[in-house]
Amino acid sequence: MINRKEKLNMVKGLSGTPETGVDMTLSQLGQAVVLRDCKLVKEITESLVKEEVDHFQILNRGLIPGMLEVSERFRRGEFFIPELLMSSRALKFGLNVLRPLMRERKKDVLGKVVVGTVKFDLHDIGKNLVIILLEGDGFEIIDLGVDVSPEKFVKAIEKNEAKLLAMSSLLTSTMSWMKFTIELLHATGLTRKVKTMVGGAPVTPIFAKNIGADGYCREATSAPSLARELLGIEGDETTVIPK
Repeated sequence: MINRKEKLNMVKGLSGTPETGVDMTLSQLGQAVVLRDCKLVKEITESLVKEEVDHFQILNRGLIPGMLEVSERFRRGEFFIPELLMSSRALKFGLNVLRPLMRERKKDVLGKVVVGTVKFDLHDIGKNLVIILLEGDGFEIIDLGVDVSPEKFVKAIEKNEAKLLAMSSLLTSTMSWMKFTIELLHATGLTRKVKTMVGGAPVTPIFAKNIGADGYCREATSAPSLARELLGIEGDETTVIPK
């Protein structure tokens, strides 16, 4: 059994030697996510916050790179579902430290966004990253969780008068539920009131266009700029689907 000191030394070794100071600590944070060490992720995140490192730097240069490495190892067959889920859990320990701090930074609400993983899909890694980035940018989030039906999406949009719907899918077998949801939005007349953005590992710009989505989000980090552009708040180099 590896003890805490050995685990920390392992993280330091994995992060490489050229980096120093904050850069090294951010790399160690990412590797702690890869090693699925919830306690270490929390400790490093809290230490970076105390050092007054920018919250988005902690997210974009520490937590997210770590999770992206996990996803890449999963794609290569080096990691499997258990490792993916445990790293996701470790990631949440870091996100839970940052979430209230990032909310405090943005007091003005830019708009309400309904977010969820589509029906029969239980994956929430990408969704949770998108949520914290949108919240940090000033959006109010209505998180429906995972395995969300088209009807539940529609009800949440109507109830909260949301201006944007963000859907995630990690499985090719569940992608079609994005299409079914957008079709229901058309049937209820909500497409005149709400914009849609989609993302997830199997989702492509062509698929997004074919199902009638307004925007395609390749990576979680591009979600805030895409949301702003779809709502006409601010333009950026994002993938808005031409009609």
